[in-house]
Amino acid sequence: MRIVIAGAHGQVARRLARLLSDRGHTVVGIVRSPGHEADLRADGSEPAVLDLETASVDEVAEVVTGADAVVFAAGAGPGSGAARKDTVDRGAAVLLADAAERAGVPRYLLVSSMGVESVADGARPEGLDDVFLAYLRAKRAAELDLLARAGLRTTVLRPGALTDDPGTGLVTLRRSVDRGSVPRDDVAAVLAALLDVEADGVVAELVAGSTPIAEAVEGLA
Repeated sequence: MRIVIAGAHGQVARRLARLLSDRGHTVVGIVRSPGHEADLRADGSEPAVLDLETASVDEVAEVVTGADAVVFAAGAGPGSGAARKDTVDRGAAVLLADAAERAGVPRYLLVSSMGVESVADGARPEGLDDVFLAYLRAKRAAELDLLARAGLRTTVLRPGALTDDPGTGLVTLRRSVDRGSVPRDDVAAVLAALLDVEADGVVAELVAGSTPIAEAVEGLA
């Protein structure tokens, strides 16, 4: 398969690229900074330097043409304000979807976040700061946009709190799970496994657990 990863220099994305490359897939990584190209090549990815906050649909479509799937793993990142949560976590995700549809790419995996349900219908959970509220709302808006598209087979993955602990290969993966954490290694492994199954329209939350990843993913499909 040919897979394009947006936000390819992120910690989960780099793990995913290495997994896919090791399995013989062709991986294209979209990054904003030319300084990240060497890291992507070391991961086995073909770098594509493109700023998803300013790029046009045609520019992104050119990169994703011929792909079997796109994975949105980008994020505005720590220290960014509420405005960039919208332009990246929502706007860039939607732009990638527009480009995928234009280029005829069939699959879209969106890395979202646990907690998005708490801000549905304009709700504001007590104690949530403005920036994290904007982040959850942006992720929620991206989910709703993508899942409404008939032209894309979309799967949404909502990981819990991310850790750098070594992956265990054991997870809890269901439509709704209790709050918890999950190693980035296991998030990447779940994303790689999702690319091998039919999980159209599936929204799943992910934390550490006791079910082998292959079994957990097969249960979703």
